[in-house]
Amino acid sequence: MPVITEDALTFDFPVDWQAEKFDAWSFYKNQFSRCGEACTSCSKCDHKNASGVKAIDILAIDTNSCCWCIEIKDYRQWQRTKPSDLADEVALKVRDSLATLVAARVNANVANEQSMANAALRCSRLRVVLHLEQPAKPSKLFPQGINPTNVQQRLKQLIKAIDPHPLVIDMKRMTQMNSVAWSVS
Repeated sequence: MPVITEDALTFDFPVDWQAEKFDAWSFYKNQFSRCGEACTSCSKCDHKNASGVKAIDILAIDTNSCCWCIEIKDYRQWQRTKPSDLADEVALKVRDSLATLVAARVNANVANEQSMANAALRCSRLRVVLHLEQPAKPSKLFPQGINPTNVQQRLKQLIKAIDPHPLVIDMKRMTQMNSVAWSVS
């Protein structure tokens, strides 16, 4: 059973699934993540817009040939401070991750990463999931500042060509909706 820990959350996937921390791949960290960086030695580049390539947190492949791109945001202790819209951030990470998979399929130096990229690109379906944890009891100090429904609607608009029905879930809604096959604790 693949088990992946991201910060304070542990994801348990079904035993017959493949799942890995995608943003920890050697190919992503050491090769591909630098593709979006701008040149710092000339005046032709727009350094303010160059932020490098981003990646989703978890890549999972189920037994039905579905590739799951999972981004994790846990704001239970610290609220979001980034000025960008959360849906925009997730959409960029998904786009960059798909580009990383294409390159890793042929250029990854780690055999397992190349094999998983190949398996992901052979999948017949792509799904995008934002796992969003917020304080259970909002307070004045930590209010529920992000409306999951609004994020999901915006995400649908941004990535409809990739996944017309992205999910925005948390631990509570996962069990209520029975929407995914893995568990989180």
